Amino acid sequence: MQSGIAKNNKWILEFKTKNPLKNPLMGWESSIDTLSEIKLEFSSKELAISYAKKKKIDFELIEPKKRKIVKKSYADNFLK
Repeated sequence: MQSGIAKNNKWILEFKTKNPLKNPLMGWESSIDTLSEIKLEFSSKELAISYAKKKKIDFELIEPKKRKIVKKSYADNFLK
């Protein structure tokens, strides 16, 4: 399977969930903290960092991993 690369040029700021609660029936994790529902998108890494510093938000930067592209063809299944 080949994954697409569309819309991968954005940087996202997510807030960590404080005091996560586990639903005993379904096993889902939830929280009464509404910040955990917010995801802010930025067009560049520098904008995201400057916003976090300006608002005094502790942040952890996770760099995207380099993708190794292996071109595949449906016909390769039958040529071996």
